[in-house]
Amino acid sequence: MKTFTAIWLGQVVSLLGSAMTWFAFTIWAWQKTGEATALSTISFFVFLPTVLFTPIAGTLVDRWNRKLVMMLSDLASALGTLGALILFLTESLQIWHIYFIGLLAGFFTAFQYPAYTAAVSTMLPKEQYARAEGMLGLTTALSGILAPVFAASLLGRIGITGIMVIDLLTFLAAFGTLWWARVPQPIATDVGRASHGSLWQETRFGFRYIRERTSLRALTILFMAANVFLAIGATLMAPLILAGTGNSESALATVQSLGAVGGVVGGGLLSVWGGPRRRIHSVLLGGAGACLLGILWLGLSRAILFWAIGSFFFSFFEPFVEGGNLAIWQSKVEADVQGRVFAARHLLVQVPYLFGIFISGFIAEAWNIPNVLALAGVCGLLVFLTGSIFRNVRSVESVLPDM
Repeated sequence: MKTFTAIWLGQVVSLLGSAMTWFAFTIWAWQKTGEATALSTISFFVFLPTVLFTPIAGTLVDRWNRKLVMMLSDLASALGTLGALILFLTESLQIWHIYFIGLLAGFFTAFQYPAYTAAVSTMLPKEQYARAEGMLGLTTALSGILAPVFAASLLGRIGITGIMVIDLLTFLAAFGTLWWARVPQPIATDVGRASHGSLWQETRFGFRYIRERTSLRALTILFMAANVFLAIGATLMAPLILAGTGNSESALATVQSLGAVGGVVGGGLLSVWGGPRRRIHSVLLGGAGACLLGILWLGLSRAILFWAIGSFFFSFFEPFVEGGNLAIWQSKVEADVQGRVFAARHLLVQVPYLFGIFISGFIAEAWNIPNVLALAGVCGLLVFLTGSIFRNVRSVESVLPDM
């Protein structure tokens, strides 16, 4: 746990810098265009390579040293920020550059995600999985609290240039802790040895593994359906606030920061408590809460205070959903094939998320942002409530043995 905590602290610092940069990019893109489509397109390009390359990345993660993969992914993300900084200093930065940098960041996230999630199961005993996932969720939430506040207060003083320089300096924390830490490689299992073959065969293995296990397949389908509506909620929050407050940077920072407080409270509670004994309850109840008290509430609200409440609960339930879900997968999948299986699952659930991001801006401009959010909240709530009806989802932990 000591080594895992050190890596976690490095990621907290690094993600704070990255979140400040992307907050600045969001304000810059909105000021340039004033369109929700521009913001949704940035998110689309960040997620696109993650969706396309994750299966191959997961296969390579199982073949390569996972610590090295994590270090190189962090380094590549820093290089993307450096490129944006150079373009901005030469007064050459354009919206399409942000799209391209998003593509670059998403490509290396495709490697980073399966490497980090698979590394948890080799570093910690399974009774610590939910706590570890709570800490990882807390990482994003902590950066979400501080980044908007810091970025909004610093933009007027040091500008986007200074924020990107801070981002590059915080990268050293993540890279340094990974350099120091020992990340064990997984012990080979019969399932892992039997899955060896060509790159294409090993990439297909992750999808076949999920297809052959009914409960894992049902859990994947649940998230495929829910992620369309969760993506709409996450993508339209920023344009909702900016459009409703006359492009107020401080209002957006306030709402996002209070939302991140919810993530810290939820992630902290999960880290200390470990979640309910049956982790599927954490997934289903957390998902229903995020849609009802988060997305739907945002759509029905018309003031900063109420938007902040919706943002709080949207983020509060996220660690329970993701933490409970990943803890189930880490317990049920052999460690030496988790890279491929997690990558396959990630692709399957991120394609609908990507679709939700893509359509959200167009739907919002054709209709209006509050109504789209309200409808997305209702639909997402129904998906998670429906999941509790099906035995393959409800009993996933008892149907499959722990590895």
